[in-house]
Amino acid sequence: MKKLFSTIFIFFPLALFSQNNCNTINFAFKEGEKLLYNIDYTWGIIRMNAGEAASSIVVKKINGNSVYHFSTLGKSYPHYDWFFKVHDKYESYADTLSLKPFRFVREVHEDKYYAYDDYVFNHRNTRVYTTETRKDKGPNYDTLNITNCVKDVVTSVFYIRCLDFTNYKINDTIPLTFVLDGSVVPSYIRYLGKEIITTPLLGKIRCIKLQPKLIEGTIFKAGDEMTIWLTDDKNRLPVYLESPIIIGEVRIKLIKYSGLRNKIDCFVPK
Repeated sequence: MKKLFSTIFIFFPLALFSQNNCNTINFAFKEGEKLLYNIDYTWGIIRMNAGEAASSIVVKKINGNSVYHFSTLGKSYPHYDWFFKVHDKYESYADTLSLKPFRFVREVHEDKYYAYDDYVFNHRNTRVYTTETRKDKGPNYDTLNITNCVKDVVTSVFYIRCLDFTNYKINDTIPLTFVLDGSVVPSYIRYLGKEIITTPLLGKIRCIKLQPKLIEGTIFKAGDEMTIWLTDDKNRLPVYLESPIIIGEVRIKLIKYSGLRNKIDCFVPK
């Protein structure tokens, strides 16, 4: 179960796009948006409400520049702590126009595992300066070469929400590159078209269905088994995720929202 929550809490950032034209027009979100998710874990007949993840957006000034401060906090519920206690925090500071990240910070407490990452992006010189600390190890410093469009794993959540999926056909793959665990990782996400699903919070809604390529590790097998649903409206809200893992399956559901930029417009009439 090591790294289970950190992997889950960055499930949307697996869709970190690197394209020839990575200019972003933000029509999907604004300052003040808050989202809350419930995480279920299933293994055979065992089913647990394992934890929750919350994200928020504020605008700050850094060196005279307006930046989004994206924050995601994931934690296990107290009744799950006996099995696997988690308290993870991910933060990113990104330009409000281009969504290019300036800084990414991750602090992970998972059972006996601890990790702290601090990445500083220099897009002019196409470099990322990384500081990484693990339990009883580090800090370690490194410099990574990047392309102009690479983002961190938090900023990418919001970047994907700004994509125009009318440009893609079913089963098209969209190339992506992300910085994670001290490496620049090339990957892709597959567009699976539109689908109507029923959610506990919103009822029956139209969604955009996506499938990221997973990076093999302690939780996931390599391949295309995770599925993500975004609302098929201007908000592009990530509302549901499901994925088999090496042991069991996880489901992540949106249970609360506020501060949306747009009116929700994906309901299916009864």
